[in-house]
Amino acid sequence: MERRPLGNTGLTLPVLSFGASSLGQEFRPVDIREALRAVHVALDCGMNFIDTSPYYGRGMSEVLLGVALRGVPRDRYLLGTKLGRYDVNHFDFSARRVVESVDVSLHRMGVEYLDVILCHDIEFVDMQQIVEETLPALRQVQQQGKIRFIGVSGYPMKMFRYILDRAPLDLILSYNHYTLQNTMLADLVPYLRSKGVGVMNAAPFSARLLTNAPLPPWHKATPQVREVCRKAADHCRAKGADIAQLALQFSIRHPDMATCVTGSADPGRVEQWAEWAKEPIDETLLQEVLNILKPIHNWFYIEGRPENNDET
Repeated sequence: MERRPLGNTGLTLPVLSFGASSLGQEFRPVDIREALRAVHVALDCGMNFIDTSPYYGRGMSEVLLGVALRGVPRDRYLLGTKLGRYDVNHFDFSARRVVESVDVSLHRMGVEYLDVILCHDIEFVDMQQIVEETLPALRQVQQQGKIRFIGVSGYPMKMFRYILDRAPLDLILSYNHYTLQNTMLADLVPYLRSKGVGVMNAAPFSARLLTNAPLPPWHKATPQVREVCRKAADHCRAKGADIAQLALQFSIRHPDMATCVTGSADPGRVEQWAEWAKEPIDETLLQEVLNILKPIHNWFYIEGRPENNDET
């Protein structure tokens, strides 16, 4: 699988990475044996960067990864997790919890170090705390050799500038913002590049919005957004194509984004995605779908504190 450099970290990531939120049953109940096998299929397909969080399944994702990765040589994969968000409304970015969270994640996954650690969904808290307390605590843990590179993740674009104007980062992870429907992350890339920050994209399907599957009950898409996306999916189907394939291929094509993270507890689905990543995108169909989606281009929703969000 094609690989790209992650900013100035020296790491190279596969253009498609394995997201382990699915192992925490964030979208549906999973068969544990299949979920474990999905991890090995991802590695076999070259998707050897794995992204998780203690929030996914409230620890379940990390625990299952620890089982799946048992016996796998540590140099065969790159591993990233997060900290700060532990349940729907449970956030703790204190320096004390930083130290505890890293140690707990290492124990759950049975590893001695993490390649990447991300402050998870920082738009829900006072971001000044991230700058003044969380990141300095993480740099201390980094000096101990438990983590290699540090970043932040979340939904609004505004928060990345806020943090980077006040503190250095090695990388960021953004989701739902470089898809067929929303390309706001691309507008931020020149700024991130000027800072030497690695860029990770995630969620090419926008939580199933750009697939033929039913949306999860918590999805925030408006009726108009759902209808327009349904028209785009129907158009692809009429052309003998799957909008999910187009969505994935689009989300991995930006040369300045090191990787796109997506995951499934279905080994067959993971294998299919790896095959799609190798195939050329249908440029004609892409333009037709982008035209259909134009009325909702760059639509986004509010997540976390209103003051941490982008202007509508």
